[in-house]
Amino acid sequence: MSAKKLNRRTAQPLSKERLRLWLKLIKAHAVIEAEIRKRLRDEFSTTLPRFDVMSALSREPQGLKMSEISGLLKVSNGNVTGIVDRLTEDKLAVRIAVPGDRRANLVRLTPRGTKTFDRMAHEHETWLNELLGGFDREQLALFQGLLGEMNQKSDE
Repeated sequence: MSAKKLNRRTAQPLSKERLRLWLKLIKAHAVIEAEIRKRLRDEFSTTLPRFDVMSALSREPQGLKMSEISGLLKVSNGNVTGIVDRLTEDKLAVRIAVPGDRRANLVRLTPRGTKTFDRMAHEHETWLNELLGGFDREQLALFQGLLGEMNQKSDE
C-alpha cells in the first residue's frame, strides 16, 4: 500500500476501518462458502446444509432431537426436517423413538451415513486447507485469537 493511501486511511475515523474490516470478512466468507458449496455439489452431489446436519450428527453418536439439531445449526425445525427426511430416505440416518415421549425422535447417522460423512469431512478439511493455504501458523493463530475474542464478547 502506498504511503499516500496509508495516510488517508489513518486519518479516517476508526469506525470506517471497522466497517472495511466487516466488509472484507463478509466477502471472504462468501468466497469460501461458495467454493465449498460448489465442491460438495460437484464431488458428493450434496448440499452444505445436508453436510452441516451430518456433521452435527457425527459429533453426537447417541443421536440428537430435531430441535437440538435446529438449535446447533441455528436454522428452523422445518429446514432440518426436510434434510433429515432425505437422509433417512438415502439410508444415511435413522429416526429412533424417544422412550416416554411419543412426539420426539432421536436422529442418528447409520454406519453408511458415518462412512459417507467421514469421506466428505476429510475432503472438506482438504479444501479448507487449500483455500486458506496462504496463511502460516502464526497468522492463523492471530486470526483465531482475534475472532475468538470477538465471539466470546458476543456470547456474554
